[in-house]
Amino acid sequence: MTDGQRPGIVVVGASLAGLRGAEALRDGGYDGPLTLVGDEPHRPYDRPPLSKHVLAGELHPDATALPQLTRLRAQWRLGLPAVALDRDRRVVRLADGATLPYETLLIATGARARPWPGEGADLAGIFTIRTLEDARSLRSALALRPSRVLIVGAGLIGCEAASCCRDLGLAVTLVDPNPTPLARLLGTVIGATLAGRMRASGVDLRPNVKVVAFSGEDGQVRRAHLAGGADIATDLVIVALGATRDTGWLAAAALVADPGGLTCDAACRALTTTGEPDPAIYAAGDVARWPNPLTGGRLVTVEHWGNAVDQARHAAANMLAPPTGQVEYQHVPSFWSSQFGLNIKLAGLTEGAEALAIVQGSRASHRFLAVYGRAGRTVAALSFDQARWLPAYAEAVADGAAFPPILGATDQPRIETLEPGFPSPRRSSGRSVTALETAHA
Repeated sequence: MTDGQRPGIVVVGASLAGLRGAEALRDGGYDGPLTLVGDEPHRPYDRPPLSKHVLAGELHPDATALPQLTRLRAQWRLGLPAVALDRDRRVVRLADGATLPYETLLIATGARARPWPGEGADLAGIFTIRTLEDARSLRSALALRPSRVLIVGAGLIGCEAASCCRDLGLAVTLVDPNPTPLARLLGTVIGATLAGRMRASGVDLRPNVKVVAFSGEDGQVRRAHLAGGADIATDLVIVALGATRDTGWLAAAALVADPGGLTCDAACRALTTTGEPDPAIYAAGDVARWPNPLTGGRLVTVEHWGNAVDQARHAAANMLAPPTGQVEYQHVPSFWSSQFGLNIKLAGLTEGAEALAIVQGSRASHRFLAVYGRAGRTVAALSFDQARWLPAYAEAVADGAAFPPILGATDQPRIETLEPGFPSPRRSSGRSVTALETAHA
């Protein structure tokens, strides 16, 4: 059978994970038909700069295109989202009615920004930050110098947007129902340090506050109404309430998929509702939910740039391997964030941590390295402008070293163990552990 007659490999999702997965297939020796499907009209681009450099005007949106590292020789189907998957026929159906047959499928559809779910959602002046169009529209609106920017949600996206808006000289109010920024990711002890930095930078930070509705005039948002009856005047709102995985098109595919992700086995193969992996379907990036050894095999989704690259390459290698050659995916999640003059880096998963220790520097100086412990083991390491030692602690996280893992190091302060101060867990929704509850990929 000629290549023109073969179904080949289809990659659904034309962002970072989809691109790097496709490249890994070619680098791994795959020479057959290759098709990349994307719901946006753009070739793959980098998302992290959207909430930083693009909003600040330091980078043109078109300059975010990802470099292509390998000649793909692929067919691109852009601006046409996948709307259904027929596993029996091995066919992906697109929004225009076209069908794409596949021999093997890589699902890398990522996630979508969670929109404002309440009253006032249809008002002009309410934005999310996820896509290139989102960043372009928001940048144009910020250039008009709104009187006050209200940001709802103090996760990574919300904090980065607040930092950017303050750099632009705009008045900013940041509202979050938790006691501190990044409380669910880093705990309130570290969050309080960031809160102090925010307030010193001029942010009107409102912790323990919940927005319940928006109202406006002539179709434009003008006020945010808070639980308890107070309100905040604003003419531009950034909703930063996290993301939902793009799995709706899999509803009839008999796969374990929901807004929390597509469940995979340790080899990145998609699990069916009968509990068996589909040998022809793999997943990678934000959409993939898989058993990570760092969590004792509990399911995680990881919205990190590095995971999208590593998992896509790993899935591609398994796609080209025989059934007996499937290799488990192991990954230490890591991310970085630049905000309020700080370079913040985290390696590992803080979820479930019960202990915190400052092992370099001090919180008072805003330059420190902290480690998180669970059940006597080091599970994460965090750097605030103190990254010199971070690789050593990241290695300790990967090894499951005792907590704290390094003692007697040069310039190490007297180590005091604290409780991280994570807020009480939200009511269980049956979702997996999420590495970044309110963050981007």
